[in-house]
Amino acid sequence: MKIAVAIAFVLILGSLGSALFYLMRDKGRSNNTVRALALRVGFSITLFLLILLGYKLGYITPTGIR
Repeated sequence: MKIAVAIAFVLILGSLGSALFYLMRDKGRSNNTVRALALRVGFSITLFLLILLGYKLGYITPTGIR
């Protein structure tokens, strides 16, 4: 589960980086920035649902504050 969350987090950061690249290169003339940011939102929602599913199936357990 830790590996899946780490991969999703890297995908989110990669999508954010590509959005910055397109923003600087295109100066807002194309829809590439919007697509990259929409992909980032999709990855973030998927990560959230993956964490909820992992908790529900018992792969993630709360440990509390120690």
